[in-house]
Amino acid sequence: MFDLKEISTATMVLFAVIDIIGSIPIIIQLRQRTGHIQSEKASMVSMLIMIAFLYLGDEILQLIGIDINSFAIAGSFILFFLSLELILGIKLYKDDEHQEANVSSTSIVPLAFPLIAGAGSMTTLVSLRAEYAIQNIIVAICLNIILVYLVLKNTKHIERVLGPGGIAVVRKVFGIILLAIAVKLFRTNLGLM
Repeated sequence: MFDLKEISTATMVLFAVIDIIGSIPIIIQLRQRTGHIQSEKASMVSMLIMIAFLYLGDEILQLIGIDINSFAIAGSFILFFLSLELILGIKLYKDDEHQEANVSSTSIVPLAFPLIAGAGSMTTLVSLRAEYAIQNIIVAICLNIILVYLVLKNTKHIERVLGPGGIAVVRKVFGIILLAIAVKLFRTNLGLM
């Protein structure tokens, strides 16, 4: 059964982790390098990766002998550090430098993976699965992919409207929300609630 509260919470968590607004400078740089980004392709590949990991992530964990609560606690640490990056404006995780690539491959790597459907997103999905119904998480994924697609299509316009200050404020607000969710996820899976 669909739960609006679960859908909205999962949507906000994924939005904060994916941080598509904060990725606008990277998207602009990729667009300048290749001349064009295939927004539809990047969005669809990201969605497929996230849904596949949502279903297969648990089996992969069982294969290596890790329970979902332990993975959720580990995920809460990742969310905690991601929130610190957003709030403090620091870079704790450094991506590998990518070489020049054509439009098609740039839409997949680094845009769809790991920028949109990266380690943070995948950890978050498995962590959310420990707490929320799978259909609510799928709706949250789809809502986020729609937002990702709209941002990819309208990056230049969004950058003009928000400006550097607006983008910084959005990042900090979602950083605080993500920090609170990380603490809740940690406490719930540790059995402190």
